[in-house]
Amino acid sequence: MSSGLVTLLRELVAIDSTSTRSNLPMVDALERKLRALNFVCERQSYRDSAGVEKANLLARRGEGLPELALVGHTDCVPFDPEWTEALNLTERDGKLYGRGSCDTKAFIACALTAAEKTHGQTTRPLLLAFTADEELGCVGAKKLVEANIGRTRRAIIGEPTSLRPIRANKGYCLAEIDVLGKEGHSAYPDTGASAIFRGARLLTKLERYAQGELRAHVHSDFVPAFSTLNVGMANGGKAKNVIPGHMRLTLEWRPLPTQPVEVVLQKVEALIAECRAEEPGFEASIRPLRMDRGFDTESSADVVQFIAAQTGRAVDTVSFGTEGPQLAALGAVPVVFGPGDITVAHQTGEYVPVDELHRAAEVLEAAVRNFCA
Repeated sequence: MSSGLVTLLRELVAIDSTSTRSNLPMVDALERKLRALNFVCERQSYRDSAGVEKANLLARRGEGLPELALVGHTDCVPFDPEWTEALNLTERDGKLYGRGSCDTKAFIACALTAAEKTHGQTTRPLLLAFTADEELGCVGAKKLVEANIGRTRRAIIGEPTSLRPIRANKGYCLAEIDVLGKEGHSAYPDTGASAIFRGARLLTKLERYAQGELRAHVHSDFVPAFSTLNVGMANGGKAKNVIPGHMRLTLEWRPLPTQPVEVVLQKVEALIAECRAEEPGFEASIRPLRMDRGFDTESSADVVQFIAAQTGRAVDTVSFGTEGPQLAALGAVPVVFGPGDITVAHQTGEYVPVDELHRAAEVLEAAVRNFCA
């Protein structure tokens, strides 16, 4: 592991930037390196819901609206404390193991390397943006949108795509459904009303909708080609001999970027009305928690085609969320790109292939030269 790029990645992996912790140690390390390359750095600081201080870092080189932004998130998901390689980047069989090695400290290391290799060789403005709390719902990127800072013409957003240029992703929405009943002694069922039985009737309707009507709207570039819906958690009841008075369902859906994010929310409200018509005492409500749209960049966009030409990989889409929608809201033409495979992220044994790491750095360097030279 002698290359400067791998050494840089090892330094970043050694910083525990789990989302529940402050990302300031990562931001401090990145800012030191960027200031040494004559970038003008700006922080957008905030405290998360637990009161932990977080920051987005924006580093600019050149005056005016940036032609290109390289965007990566500084936070990582938690890791098993027994995984000894988590904060100690380890090379084995052409792979670099460690938390964040794939998602997405590898991209950040590549972005810094591209900035270093083009130092003093660009005339048009470049932006490097490193966000907080992507793993908690793109919170940092949403803060940028709220403040209208970080605007750019194009954005290459770091995620593990196996070097494929990703031109679109589905949205991500989350809601809670509360179903109410009336508690009573289970020996006398007519004295109460089971919230769980009521919830089950609503769930039956939701399943029928998810497997039927919701699949009617398709986008052939996605796999699967339709919006998906999942009830990931169902909780209710106090004891085995008490008629349950409350049930909560946690619902997520991933809408196609060509479909309104509210489509499932509106359907659930209609299904609740159906249940109420069938049983006048039926009582339920839905509360949205997250309503993130997807993005859908044209395949012909110059930044998409540039990465496709550089890598020889086909333009693709993904069903997981990225910071693409937030960069689009800031005026950018976004594309998602990076080394590593999303299927090995978020687990013990996360890794990035060494050859992909080096190739990604070359592609980002070429992109900076192409759009900012």
